Amino acid sequence: SNTAILALPLIILQATFLSLLFAIFAFATCGGYSGGLRLSVDCVNKTESNLSIDIVFAYPFRLHQVTFEVPTCEGKERQKLALIGDSSSSAEFFVTVAVFAFLYSLAATVVYIFFQNKYRENNRGPLIDFIVTVVFSFLWLVGSSAWAKGLSDVKVATDPKEVLLLMSACKQPSNKCMAIHSPVMSSLNTSVVFGFLNFILWAGNIWFVFKETGWHSSGQRYLSDPMEKHSSSYNQGGYNQDSYGSSSGYSQQASLGPSSDEFGQQPTGPTSFTNQI
Repeated sequence: SNTAILALPLIILQATFLSLLFAIFAFATCGGYSGGLRLSVDCVNKTESNLSIDIVFAYPFRLHQVTFEVPTCEGKERQKLALIGDSSSSAEFFVTVAVFAFLYSLAATVVYIFFQNKYRENNRGPLIDFIVTVVFSFLWLVGSSAWAKGLSDVKVATDPKEVLLLMSACKQPSNKCMAIHSPVMSSLNTSVVFGFLNFILWAGNIWFVFKETGWHSSGQRYLSDPMEKHSSSYNQGGYNQDSYGSSSGYSQQASLGPSSDEFGQQPTGPTSFTNQI
């Protein structure tokens, strides 16, 4: 297993392990959320007041199904209200992406460590890994953006000031309505942060996974072959020029040789003539 780990780039293992942790944080902080707010309605007639109205909501944030009763400050009559909005689609989609990303990261870690040979067999493993990484990068971007918008709607719908506006008793200046405490949204804010961190992590891992595929290696061969052909043809051209230069120089020397001999034989004619005289 140690050789298998070394065969794969360490950064892919690190990114997969981090995506495993980040996915856990994402769906735990969102899917496990439960919060609430507390309001008080102080009527002129104190017997009709309710100083502790608790409103509890939780994942998947179907706020329109969260109902509560408040005094009307008009006798014993009660007003039944519900929160406004439904962010269940974005919240459930976000958690679903996080759960499947966690499962895939867990399976990929096991394959990287224990089944490296099968992973590289016929190049199927790297290709599947590359495609899944691209898909999850897109899903994390869409899911995080949708949940960020859904969370902003949840914050508005559960704002105590907005909830007090729904109560008929609070529209009367003689009655005192106030918020005792607001919902704590820190864990939901954390879930959005981890969602975009997951997107950055998966998107950044695309290049390193792509380098393990056959597409990357074939692309390198395609780029290197023309360069090799060009360099070989250039070397052949240089060789021909050198051989041509050496042959031309040789021919020049050969042509100069006889002319110099002929030039040196010219004075022998008159010398022989004088000797004859």
